[in-house]
This record gives sequence, structure tokens and C-alpha cells, in this order.
Amino acid sequence: MERVDCVVIGAGVVGLACARGLAEAGREVLILEATERFGSGISSRSSEVIHAGLYYPTNSWRARLCVAGRQALYAYCAERPIPHRRTGKLLVATDAGQLPQLDAIASRAAANGVTGLRRLQANEAIELEPELRCVGALLSPDTGIIDSQALMLSLLGDAEAAGATLAFNSPVLRGERVGDGFLLEVGGDAELKLQARSVVNAAGLGAVPLARRFGGLAAERLPKARFAKGNYFTLQGKAPFRHLIYPIPEAAGLGVHLTLDLGGQARFGPDVEWIDAPDYGVTPTRAESFYPAVRRYWPGLPDGALQPAYAGVRPKIHGPEEAAADFMLLGPRDHGAPGLVELFGIESPGLTSCLALADAVLATLGQH
Repeated sequence: MERVDCVVIGAGVVGLACARGLAEAGREVLILEATERFGSGISSRSSEVIHAGLYYPTNSWRARLCVAGRQALYAYCAERPIPHRRTGKLLVATDAGQLPQLDAIASRAAANGVTGLRRLQANEAIELEPELRCVGALLSPDTGIIDSQALMLSLLGDAEAAGATLAFNSPVLRGERVGDGFLLEVGGDAELKLQARSVVNAAGLGAVPLARRFGGLAAERLPKARFAKGNYFTLQGKAPFRHLIYPIPEAAGLGVHLTLDLGGQARFGPDVEWIDAPDYGVTPTRAESFYPAVRRYWPGLPDGALQPAYAGVRPKIHGPEEAAADFMLLGPRDHGAPGLVELFGIESPGLTSCLALADAVLATLGQH
């Protein structure tokens, strides 16, 4: 029987941020990652966008953590050689019927504490981006892009410098409450049992299934795990845009938007494809729906210009016909298990929110 003070399950961007925060607070931290490398799931399959916090319901976890997380993330990157850029973003209405939604988003953003947002007339937006077609837009100057791998490497470096340890190929099979802590069964090449005083479940797509394998917790408090794939396609040739371009949000996602990587390569996505189990294969036929969606705001998209890139899977905790769920953080007050924090439904803006999420986890464990 091995004993450790604190276990963080999952070495994605949120798990690494939590491990960093706990280690720097003086905790002995072991990070258990089921795969052979960090950030191989959700964290490496996103748009790599630093979101401003425009869309989310006021006072929700998403709204508060996105705004706080964006500020913390830009400050963190400014102190370290993490590639990132404030590109700015245009949220565009492509017909007059969408203008009220544009105004509603602007009002919600203001209520969420987002500053610097500008409402643009069509000619003002087109002056910024001549290839754009729209009837109005919002300019979000604080939206940006980041190298997510460099961010995770930095978070891991900070955690290890503070004494944390990362174990790869170490899936947590099940757990149960034992005394004032938790007994974890860990699989992999060398199966073992671990006793931990505190556990943070940041297992991403596996967080809900893992929680259901924790003995002694009330299963009725747990959400149902759902999965929504997002396919991405890259643009052949040079992109004619300098800003990120987003349409009005749609059900379960932000619409097929145009983002740029730090090298200037344009990519489109993600769409929303509900699936029964995680699957990272790109569905090539989905490109057929991308062309008309993109041409609503960029009529000049050439035929055959989209090439399959990669796919991500959102860890949804609501179904296709249900309202979007907020982030779910369950702590001792929720399940009566001191020392256990579980993170469910951490999709976008999870990357932007990672440092603020870590602060919330530490506060739940009494470290702040």
C-alpha cells in the first residue's frame, strides 16, 4: 500500500493547472495519467482560443471562470515564453434577423465583466476584414490564441519544480472512501493501490465514468456523460483574415468558426456531431455542411479548399435537446466526502479557465 497526500487524476490542461496550484500550496502531489503523454485528449484537440467570456450565463461558473481565467492566463503567458497572441475576434451577424442576438450577447458580455467590446456596423467590420460578409458585428479585442502544448509543458514544469510527480500509463480503475481519505486502484504495467488524503478528478471525458466507480458516493448526484464530436478542417492556401471570425452561436456549440494558429494557418470548426462514445476520427463528409456555413460570412471560400484536420470530443453533461449545462464542480459539501473534488462537463472555455478552475479547486479543498 502506497500513501500519498494528494492525487490529481488526469494530466490535461485543467489537471496540470490543479496539480501546479496544489504543489505550490505545499501539498505532496501525484498526477495519474491514463495514457502515455500529457494533454492527449480534450486539451490537444481544441481551437486553442483564449476566450473573452461573451456567451455564458451571468454568474455561471463558465462566465466567472472564463473572465478570471483569461486575465490570469494572459498574465501567466507574459511572464513565460509561451507563444500566444491577442488576435481579436469578430462575432458576426449575417442577416438582419440575427442583430438582436448580437445585441443580447453584447449585453450579457457586459454583465459578465467583459470590457473593450465594440459594436460595429457592417461597413466598419468589412473595413477591418474586406473578405467578410455581414450586416453587423461585435469586436472582441481580448480574444486570442495560444500554443496549448507549450502552456501544458509550462504548467507541468511549475508543478514538478514544486515537488509534484507525474505517472503515465496509470489509469485509475476505481476508488472508495477509507477513513479520512481514499483508496485508489491504479492499473497499467504495475498495478498498485494508493491511499490518498485528497483526490481531484480531472479526468475529462472519463470523469463521470470514473466517479461512478467510486464506492460510497451517491450516484444520483452524478450527471450522465454525453459526447459531442467536433470536426476541424484546415484551409488550403493563405487565409485572407487577421481576426478570428465567429458566427452567431448555435445549439451545443459556437458555430463553424474560423480560427488561426500561431503560424497563420486557418482552420474551421468545430461542428457538433453527437456520438455514443469518444472517437477522434475526422468524419470527411462533414465538410459538405461546412461550405454553406462558412460562406454565410466568407462567400469567397473556394470549392475543395477544406481538408480534414483533426477532431475533438466535448465532455457534455447534457443531451442534444437539453439546455447547455454549466461546469460542474462537486466538492465535500455536495457528496459528503472530505478531500474529494470532481470536475464534470469541462469543455470550452476550459482551456481559458484552467488557472481559475485550479483556484476554485484549491478553495474547495480549503487551500485558499
